[in-house]
Amino acid sequence: MTPIEFDGSPTPSLGVEWEFALTDKESGDLSNSAAALFALVSERVPSRREKIHKELLRNTVELVTGICRDTPEAVADLAGTIAAVRDLTDELGVDLYGAGTHPFAQWSTQLLTEGHRYAELIERTQWWGRQMLIWGVHVHVGISHRDKVLPILSSLLKYYPHLLALSASSPMWAGQDTSYASNRAMMFQQLPTAGLPFQFTAWSEFEAFVADQKTTGIIDHINEIRWDIRPSPHLGTIEVRVCDGMTNLTELSALVALIHCLVVDLDRRLEAGEELPYMAPWLVQENKWRAARYGLDAIVILDSDCRERLVTEDLAELLTRLEPVARDLNCVTELARVGNIVTAGASYQRQRAVYQQSGDMRAVVSSVVAELR
Repeated sequence: MTPIEFDGSPTPSLGVEWEFALTDKESGDLSNSAAALFALVSERVPSRREKIHKELLRNTVELVTGICRDTPEAVADLAGTIAAVRDLTDELGVDLYGAGTHPFAQWSTQLLTEGHRYAELIERTQWWGRQMLIWGVHVHVGISHRDKVLPILSSLLKYYPHLLALSASSPMWAGQDTSYASNRAMMFQQLPTAGLPFQFTAWSEFEAFVADQKTTGIIDHINEIRWDIRPSPHLGTIEVRVCDGMTNLTELSALVALIHCLVVDLDRRLEAGEELPYMAPWLVQENKWRAARYGLDAIVILDSDCRERLVTEDLAELLTRLEPVARDLNCVTELARVGNIVTAGASYQRQRAVYQQSGDMRAVVSSVVAELR
């Protein structure tokens, strides 16, 4: 068994990856124009080239930050890249679309990005892999030592439904309202290495798992483990991949601040000698489903005693508890915006309201695009 080195981060650094679909300005449908956009970026704004990545399909781009100290720095980094890209997307006749799914696009018309890794994924996963018209936000938080990673990961799963309910932005799929707040969460877990992580207690167990995956040909590289929360050993981070795509910078900043605070709070409690609380996998799985189905109206399971509470009520208490951490991490303003999402409604609710008023899913696309503007 090959050891997996964890390149620990000396500080609780922050990194954000934000996936966007490209939509046609006229029709609102997905546009397979990522290759043209990458060519323009290389020609016009080469300084931003490293911050714009390819994804599985040619209708998708991913904007990434550098290594940041705090939420304001990460959001400013992303805002700068969006500003640099927007002139180019306008030139191509496309928009950046930030929700977790597209309301009416059909998977059969989407083109695969060139590359051996993507071709292999589709060859293995076939129909389910081709269905992956989904977009999310991934947040990396630096961890100093590998022995902290798995306890923090397992405890962080208690807050999975909170993060998903707040970010849920994928209620519609292939021309239908799915009645889920996050259809993306349900879709993505169909891939063989995706979904909820196993709750290992020791790093050696994680190493053994990865070795088994490689020996049996399930993965070739550790990055092909696509868990909703996963260790990123080469970056020295925990990567939180729970969230649906975010439709605007304000709400993105709220979720990034919440994740940063949650991870650092758990890290500090671990440092203080506390045994971090965690829940059985079957309770975590039920919470994921409830948040995906009901969003901010979900009643979530709080602990191993199976106490339950409306997720928004638990969020209010959680935000108060995290205020001191937010002060230390320079994100008090951003963390407070979590409460605004609860009050004003999440993206999935806004999308439904637009559709109920207009009866036109193109209007939903326009509303999502407008939020980023």
